[in-house]
Amino acid sequence: MRYYEAANFLFDLRRFQVKPGTESVRDLLAHLGDPHEGVDFVQVAGTNGKGSVARMVESVLREDGRRVGLYTSPHFENLRERVRVDGRAVPRSEVTAFVEAAKPWLVERAADGEPLTFFEVVTALALWRFDRAGVDVAVLEVGMGGEFDATSVVDPVAAAVTNVSLEHTAVLGDTVEEIARTKAKVAPAGGPLVTATDGAALATVREVAGDRGSNVVTVAGPDAGPPAKEADLSATYEGAVSPQESLVALVGDGWAVETRVPLLGAYQATNAGVAAALVRELGVTDGPTLARGLRNAHWPGRFEVMRTDPLVVLDGAHNPAACETLAETLAEFEYDDLHLVFGAMHDKDHDEMAAALPAADTVYTCAPTLDRAEDPEVLARVFERAWDADVTAGGSVADALAEARAVADADDCVLLTGSLFCVAEARTAWTRQVVPKSFPDERAVRAALADANVPDDEVDETAAEAVHETVKTGVSETQATHLRREAARAGVACGVSGVGGGELAEVVLSGSHAEFAALVDALADRGHGLSGVAADLRERVGLADTVGDGAPTATTSTTYPWDDGTAVMGILNVTPDSFHDGGEFFDEADALAQAEALVDAGVDIIDVGGESTRPGADEVPVDEEIARIVPVIEAVADADALISVDTRKAAVAKAALDAGADVLNDVTGLADPEMRFVAADRDVPVIVMHSIDAPVVPDKEVEYDDVVEDVIAELGERVLLAEKAGILRENVIVDPGLGFGKTPRENFELLGRLGEFEALGCPVLVGHSHKSMFALTGEAPGDAPNGTVAATALAAANGADIVRVHDAAENVAAVRVASAVADPEGFDAVGGAESGDDA
Repeated sequence: MRYYEAANFLFDLRRFQVKPGTESVRDLLAHLGDPHEGVDFVQVAGTNGKGSVARMVESVLREDGRRVGLYTSPHFENLRERVRVDGRAVPRSEVTAFVEAAKPWLVERAADGEPLTFFEVVTALALWRFDRAGVDVAVLEVGMGGEFDATSVVDPVAAAVTNVSLEHTAVLGDTVEEIARTKAKVAPAGGPLVTATDGAALATVREVAGDRGSNVVTVAGPDAGPPAKEADLSATYEGAVSPQESLVALVGDGWAVETRVPLLGAYQATNAGVAAALVRELGVTDGPTLARGLRNAHWPGRFEVMRTDPLVVLDGAHNPAACETLAETLAEFEYDDLHLVFGAMHDKDHDEMAAALPAADTVYTCAPTLDRAEDPEVLARVFERAWDADVTAGGSVADALAEARAVADADDCVLLTGSLFCVAEARTAWTRQVVPKSFPDERAVRAALADANVPDDEVDETAAEAVHETVKTGVSETQATHLRREAARAGVACGVSGVGGGELAEVVLSGSHAEFAALVDALADRGHGLSGVAADLRERVGLADTVGDGAPTATTSTTYPWDDGTAVMGILNVTPDSFHDGGEFFDEADALAQAEALVDAGVDIIDVGGESTRPGADEVPVDEEIARIVPVIEAVADADALISVDTRKAAVAKAALDAGADVLNDVTGLADPEMRFVAADRDVPVIVMHSIDAPVVPDKEVEYDDVVEDVIAELGERVLLAEKAGILRENVIVDPGLGFGKTPRENFELLGRLGEFEALGCPVLVGHSHKSMFALTGEAPGDAPNGTVAATALAAANGADIVRVHDAAENVAAVRVASAVADPEGFDAVGGAESGDDA
């Protein structure tokens, strides 16, 4: 079975109506061997905020060193996002293996007239995956209600009810008390139930929890009334400190934590309080761990500021209560005119949602690609009745957003809301990647098409035509239909994944420049958000200077050595324990001498590091790391090379920049939540590396479907995070992270396919020097001079903008040879390109 067949089987289950209860999913799990019985679970229920709380809890527990599963809904681009282990989506191979194991039983059950629903089966997938991945704890976002939700098949060790308001009344009840009663049934017998409810809902939660022997932990948020003094934890909202973060203060019995969180709005302070109470019940009492975990709890689509000129906000508010809190959060920002983009499901209270939102100057209604989506003309009529605004009934989410952005001035605000499904489609303007492909033969083409889940008959049709330019991207199902038609007219070979309407469709396009030019011209005025797809294709195929969302590329006036060819970064480890040169330059005088030698050998950048990330390395305290590197940086700051600091700590980065460093090199990919703001404030380049663990955990197995595409996708979110903090994309340098969570064969795969990293629109650094990957080619781990030089030449030839090496002279020569091969006529690295003949 191939992935697209497995995914389609799951999506096809959406035709079955929800039947409250856990009996069916319990039966399925029994068929699978009851995988949920060996895992500790945390359930998070509530009307609003449960996804944010679940993400916060997961982030803090990971910061505490635990292996954590997370189950949430809905997904944005593909169903695998719903099931994550340590932040990484479930591999396609695991989805396929699950469906192979479950499908015969599910088919038999359907034949008996008792089919399971999509949510029930995907919940079972999550529990099955968490067992196989060996998680320490898994956090489950409850789908609807609590008592009869599929996630309640587990016996949680802790649970939460964030808040309660009227929702799904046909299923959950007509009063707040009735809804609170079913949600509170997630209370663990003898365990803690954390809640931020109040009034009648809180009284009901206490009653139900008491019946189950659960101890109730109460949280009072910023809007809580006088009873807040009696709460076990109080949460205070100090307001937005930037378009990306807000400040919250949490106070409990004998403890207090103040921290920034990457989520805006007073309600997120309440959510942070619920998460903090939950993790404390799970044994996380260290203040810095709690603060850092909360600050790293990025959660897309929840008042997510994508741009600031104009202000562009995406928010998944999908009921009146959520729209009201959205309006309160938006009030913290100053703007002139408001341009609203609105799409919602047909079963929502559109009049009440409109009444809760701030009145806009213009409104563009739209519909995501979903059967449940309300007609944009119906929504337009709602807003025409509610407001005195210029209302346009649109079509696709992407087109409506593009229209709103087109009319907005720099001091205006564009707000897209009404549904997380709308947010998912809107985000593709920033997240869509067009990955260039290069194939040596038809067999490689066929493999790539199969990896993109193109059905076998289309593989046969497309493979022979995959010539000239070949790229891979993702589009909606509707866009794929139009793209296939226009590609055929333009002569571009087009293979589309066989996954039905539940994920972004993967598309592989192949053709000449002229054929691509005809295609993008045809797409530009086809609607359905295809103008954005056309802009991305133009940029990647080299037909125009645009970036992923169709905006002009921002540029800096600063020039860097990697702007014109491959730059060489020389490593200067001021450490006693680095894997290749530990202790050689730990003495300051030796370090300075090595810096001079690197410059004499022709390096463009000196990378100074004061902490090893080799397997088993101990963490170096901030003060000690600063004491190691600052004297060296100060001494070589005037050298004829840029100075980079290799650190994963923002405090060390600040000290290094103060001492004269020019570039930040973060091997953890911005794991320190302050690092991206340091780079933005100082306007310096930052290297963002893909790493699973730093220091490296020896022999840790990491599952990739395709190591190159998985790394590109995961780096894409980190690059977006950096951009939202204010860093120009061209100042973000991506590093595939050879040796960090990859096997030797995967490292060579990354090296050979470096060209695909062009999809990120960033300079690319390769750090391969003397790494254990060269054991595969016969050299000793940690001492592989020949393999390092050969890989340097290959990296330069494959498009690396920077190579990071220990041995300067040999690798500078390798880069120069690769450059001369690429451009024999223009090469003049040493000032003597045509000065004489060989003797």
